Amino acid sequence: MIRIRKSEDRGYADRGWLKGHYSFSFADYRDPAYMNFSTLRVLNDDLIAPGKGFGPHAHRDMEIITYVLEGHLLHRDSMGEQHVLGQNEIQTMSAGSGIVHSEFNASENEPVHSIQIWIDPASEDLDPSYQQIAFAPAEKQGRFRLLAAPEPSQGATVINQNARLYVATLQSGQTLKQVLAPGRHAWVQVVRGSIFLNGQPLSDGDGAGVSDEQELSFAGNGSEGGEVLFFDLP
Repeated sequence: MIRIRKSEDRGYADRGWLKGHYSFSFADYRDPAYMNFSTLRVLNDDLIAPGKGFGPHAHRDMEIITYVLEGHLLHRDSMGEQHVLGQNEIQTMSAGSGIVHSEFNASENEPVHSIQIWIDPASEDLDPSYQQIAFAPAEKQGRFRLLAAPEPSQGATVINQNARLYVATLQSGQTLKQVLAPGRHAWVQVVRGSIFLNGQPLSDGDGAGVSDEQELSFAGNGSEGGEVLFFDLP
């Protein structure tokens, strides 16, 4: 079963400096039908104005993953980490027993467009940690590039949950297939362009929850194809 979540049906908040689209209930946005999907709790599509951002705030017991589409995001946290995150990089912060962090647009001139993901951890009160990994754009071209996994894997961050996150960029007509193990679920999120998922068209901002499907077929659509995040979930 594939349940499509159209971009225009997501939650939306415009705070001037922040324009956010929410696939699941977040902050003041509540939709009982979309509180989460499996262990995927938050999937926010944020556009942050130059020089603006989220001041210091606390998290605990959450795996927080950030993927930047355009621009650069400045991260600071209570562990002393300070980094700038750009395109073709993945940042994972395990909040664990508690962490305070801030996120700001690193540019005074250009907006930053980022995807923030929260995944419920398998265990509580873990030691907080921070990871950031860069990869070449070719690594996601025409194939799924692993970004996060529960076990150490070369070139991927580690999360405290039996879930995996991949990214792929598909040119028009380019295809990929992905097998889902029995009992596993998937969330598919188009972050740029458009694709076909098992023959169904999905455009920028569209998502889909998948259950009881053995195999998923992805194909680039339109003149430029698309970029997609694929979550393999328990």
